[in-house]
Amino acid sequence: MKVTFLGTGTSQGVPIIACDCEICSSADPKDKRLRSSILVEHDGHQIVVDTGPDFREQMLRSQIKQLDAILFTHAHRDHLAGLDDIRGFNFRMKRAIDVYCEHRVEKAIRKEFFYAFEEPKYPGVPEMNIHTISSEPFQLFGLPIIPIQVYHHKLPVLGFRFGDFVYITDANRIEPKEMDKIRGCKVLVLNALRREYHISHFTLDEAIAIVQEIKPETAYFTHISHQLGLHQDLEIELPENIHLAHDGLTLHF
Repeated sequence: MKVTFLGTGTSQGVPIIACDCEICSSADPKDKRLRSSILVEHDGHQIVVDTGPDFREQMLRSQIKQLDAILFTHAHRDHLAGLDDIRGFNFRMKRAIDVYCEHRVEKAIRKEFFYAFEEPKYPGVPEMNIHTISSEPFQLFGLPIIPIQVYHHKLPVLGFRFGDFVYITDANRIEPKEMDKIRGCKVLVLNALRREYHISHFTLDEAIAIVQEIKPETAYFTHISHQLGLHQDLEIELPENIHLAHDGLTLHF
């Protein structure tokens, strides 16, 4: 299995126009963060987790020509808005894309992208087969996947465990029974928005505390806002087994 970080950033705390802040003006490519998403490759199949507004750019930048499935953590637009751009894969692969999500996310997809489900079907609309998932484990292409329910303030959100790799974003609370699903993993990816308290995201200190409780071999932080600072400065500050993820980072299992 191979995991690539397609994006490690967030809309939170990011200017909507070009500016001269230290992040925007940084020459370090590790500070150039598109919205959070990962690509999981297993046995010749490619799975994307979340299709934010940067989805098209991420696919082009990573030269991804095949897409076998999409998993969704939740339906906020910074994780969903790019779904329309699967139509390029529909055209290339001559088939619909399998989408796996909770029922509440399916409702949002059918509302937001209503034109994809209308009959008679308009030529060229994005084509997808939606599969409803819950907290129960399932498999894709022989890869066991364990959904992990976390909370984004009061909104239930899914993280996912792929073997020894756990990916959680947009969380500020994890219940004990869900924490048990994480224990024993080798790599834990967790959101760490900024240093200051946030109503729906882990702070840097809160994320570090969870890593120290779970004790994975390695942890990476994602969903990083401009407010957290420069990559090179934070890397020096973090404990030895914790790192900031960055766009393009690839892990092999």
